[in-house]
Amino acid sequence: MKQKIVMKVHMNCQKCRTKALKVVAAASGVNYVGLEGEEKDKLVVIGDEVDPVKLTNSLRKKVGHTDIISLAEVKV
Repeated sequence: MKQKIVMKVHMNCQKCRTKALKVVAAASGVNYVGLEGEEKDKLVVIGDEVDPVKLTNSLRKKVGHTDIISLAEVKV
């Protein structure tokens, strides 16, 4: 089962965005990572059995304030 997780991450600069993408890409089960939104502040993660809570906690520690906006199953 693939999940799509959309998170709002407080990212001020390009360096912060790059760091956030690296943190998420390193998580197990992640197949896709991307930025969305006008201000590129929404992080979209698609993967198998990704733990959204662990992902959010690691982003909070390494990047900044993070909120989960949505969780959904992706039909393949």
